[in-house]
Amino acid sequence: MEPAELRGLLPGVLAILVRRGAEFAAAEDAVQDALVEALRVWPGDPPRDPKGWLITVAWRRFLDVARADAARRRREDLVDQEPPSGPASSADDTLQLYFLCAHPSLTPASAVALTLRAVGGLTTRQIADAYLVPETTMAQRISRAKRTVSGVRFDQPGDVATVLRVLYLVFNEGYTGDVDLATEAIRLTRRLAAAIDHPEVAGLLALMLLHHARRAARTAPDGSLIPLADQDRDRWDTTMIAEGVAILQMALSRDRLGEFQAQAAVAALHADARAADETDWVQIVEWYDELVHLTGNPLARLNRAVAVGEADGPQAGLAALAELDPSLPRHTAAAAYLHERAGDQNRAAQMYAEAAHQATNLAERDHLTKQAARLNARIPPPG
Repeated sequence: MEPAELRGLLPGVLAILVRRGAEFAAAEDAVQDALVEALRVWPGDPPRDPKGWLITVAWRRFLDVARADAARRRREDLVDQEPPSGPASSADDTLQLYFLCAHPSLTPASAVALTLRAVGGLTTRQIADAYLVPETTMAQRISRAKRTVSGVRFDQPGDVATVLRVLYLVFNEGYTGDVDLATEAIRLTRRLAAAIDHPEVAGLLALMLLHHARRAARTAPDGSLIPLADQDRDRWDTTMIAEGVAILQMALSRDRLGEFQAQAAVAALHADARAADETDWVQIVEWYDELVHLTGNPLARLNRAVAVGEADGPQAGLAALAELDPSLPRHTAAAAYLHERAGDQNRAAQMYAEAAHQATNLAERDHLTKQAARLNARIPPPG
């Protein structure tokens, strides 16, 4: 069904929801949500009864929102009915809630997913993207985590490593701009660093600060992405960089290296370069070696391959990339970049176009499409 035909069904769906008792504004929001879901699902699984499908999904969405609003009002009523209390504590309960959701009865992966959903406010789709798994898989994981902790006393808070993983993923999701949680993640990590003397807490805080310092330079006025090499480094926050580097140096002096310290060391080397061509890629490769040794993370291996291409030449980078699973996120984009550096513009243009098709982020997709168009414009026509 074409989008125009799909939209033609919406007035009838809206009228049915209103007749069922939904307020017009709430019904309109529910119908719009159903439209978005239809555009996502129908290309691969078209329903036999499009209008019936829309009514069902929109009505379920309306009920979910109505139940959430009712629950919120009940909570507010209970608060209003509470007797006056004594002096309020200035403590922030949010950080404690992160620890409580990281319950020992959950696996670390499930604890992170549940906390991101319940405390971080991320959608199931956003969490699935962060974990690089299908949305249905993540929905099942979160449901199992909820069942596991239902009825369990939260008097055994989880460990620091799980909380750090949650804060890291919340920061990353905020840093993409899809959900702006980066500042909140930094605030909570500062509180954790003040409460716990742990080098990896400091490493995570340093990593966040060094990345956040570049945020203003990451996008153009029209919202398009600006690669690190092309960013205006005068727009980087030097005060935040200096703080991040100082925190990192103190953490590294403890000689208890962890993955967040290693990632922060890479970010610090980028921040230290006054221009892209002054970047110390040899040291960056060495830090990625440490990170791969610590975690075995395939994305760390992917980033290492790109760094090898900068340090030892694009052919060396392509050789390192060839050892990795081609289905890794951004594998095709990395290959396109290295092929371009190697002088193979035809192959690079094709791979940029493939990478654009694979991208899940709109800004990233637009950037990769422009890269393909830029190279195609340089390639002389055949004959």
